[in-house]
Amino acid sequence: MNLQLQDKVIIVTGGAKGIGEGIVKVLAAEGAIPVIVGRSEADNLKTLHAVQAAGGNAYQVVAELTQPQECEKAVKLVLEKFGHIDGLVNNAGVNDGVGLENGTYEKFMASLHKNVVHYYLMAHYALPALKLSKGAIVNITSKTAETGQGGTSAYAAANGGRNALTREWAVELLKYGIRVNAIVVAECWTPLYETWIKTLPNPAEKLKEIEAKIPLENRMTTSEEIANTTAFLLSTASSHTTGQLIHVDGGYVHLDRALANA
Repeated sequence: MNLQLQDKVIIVTGGAKGIGEGIVKVLAAEGAIPVIVGRSEADNLKTLHAVQAAGGNAYQVVAELTQPQECEKAVKLVLEKFGHIDGLVNNAGVNDGVGLENGTYEKFMASLHKNVVHYYLMAHYALPALKLSKGAIVNITSKTAETGQGGTSAYAAANGGRNALTREWAVELLKYGIRVNAIVVAECWTPLYETWIKTLPNPAEKLKEIEAKIPLENRMTTSEEIANTTAFLLSTASSHTTGQLIHVDGGYVHLDRALANA
């Protein structure tokens, strides 16, 4: 399917690693110009060069998204370079384990800035350009808002906010023809996930236990699978889809776990 993303400028926050990197590479393969926005220039450039080596086009902006002025600066730099923005993927964030019992006000608020405040700010600053292009927004969110996880109150709250903002923006932006959707991620293999699982006793055994609970094919979701759905939602191929929370998770959240062992 031709998604008609050729030369579309699409901002991808946290686009240098993990799910964001997968999204950047798929968008570039579709002919879009993904703009990697992240705090590490070295990481940004590594992914940028990989895209270019594969024959794609991309751009990168260094920004610390926990700082509101950096969000504004990032959008301004993209507009100075290209003159238009056709899509926004809010993806940057980290499951930082700020719980109810072990957390503090300061840690909780810092986590919200890492995980949801910049979703609002990037959309706010990109909105004038998105109105002109009738662009689309995709928010990457996590199952933690729906299932809970334990010990991660701030991240769960941030993802509840991401989900609510998706529906709220879809309503507010109807009049501009801007579609807003979210992809809910459950168990997706990323460098961060790998780092986390290595902190556990018997990581290989734990990974096998987790995979056994994923109904479809008993395996982790890949970043490319998240990216493929993201590209679809950004494209005119999904022209009447808005306000949706789409689970790309092999049935992890909604299907009976007993199916995984059937």
